[in-house]
Amino acid sequence: MALRSQPTAFQARLGSELRKMREAAGMTAREAAERVGTTSAQMSHVESGRAGISAERVRQMATQYACLDEELIAELVAMATDRSKGWWEEFRGVLAHRALDLAELEYRAASLHTFEGAYIPGLLQIEDYTRDLMSYGIPQPSPQLLETLVTFRLRRRAALTRDSPPAYHVVIHEAALRTRVSTRQTARKQLDFLLEQSERLNNTIRVIPFDTDRFGGAGNPLLYASGPVPKLDTVYIDAPHGPGLLDAESQLVRYRALLDKAATFALSSEKSRDFIHSIAQEL
Repeated sequence: MALRSQPTAFQARLGSELRKMREAAGMTAREAAERVGTTSAQMSHVESGRAGISAERVRQMATQYACLDEELIAELVAMATDRSKGWWEEFRGVLAHRALDLAELEYRAASLHTFEGAYIPGLLQIEDYTRDLMSYGIPQPSPQLLETLVTFRLRRRAALTRDSPPAYHVVIHEAALRTRVSTRQTARKQLDFLLEQSERLNNTIRVIPFDTDRFGGAGNPLLYASGPVPKLDTVYIDAPHGPGLLDAESQLVRYRALLDKAATFALSSEKSRDFIHSIAQEL
């Protein structure tokens, strides 16, 4: 089987988890390869996500590594045998790999927790807001690329409307509600859409007002995607040098704590709806 030149984040995560399992067992890649009847090179390809792996080989590795976490093993087997193609594959070769990885991460998540301090979260943006936001960059995207970017962002919302959608917990700073990236009319429509989405059973939208004391985290937007088991959780960071996906346990603990901390400053869902409505009325 040919090696993948550009593994998806989903494929790379399976390999990463197998590597973590091996390292927890105190084995080198060479030792593990000998135990499961493969080569060090092939082991490296599997652990980097460049090569696929069968369900039986995943179970064999788990046995050799003395892994007793049956739920994790079952999920890794499911990942190894997943051949589904998501809607984001239509954009492969057109948009950056990280954009596709984010869409897949959101769609597969068991739950999503996000904090935004400057802009409306991507999954909750309306079309005109997204278009004007993406038009601001220098150099500006071509008209064709701009429309592709807007279409892609709007289609990411499928994560919230699929069968059995994830719980979506949003904490947003007042600055994001008041920053007018488009026209006054678009700003009003955007806030109305937020109010509409806040009524959905799987969505929780909470606001941190400007006049909240001792809140210093407005510059740290992040997304925490819960996997089917906690060890498969992922953090998405949109940093100045480019987006990144994090899954080390220490990172997961840190960013869970940051999200929990931000939530302690936020209004309740009911008060947040009233707050958003009051800002919309000012427009």
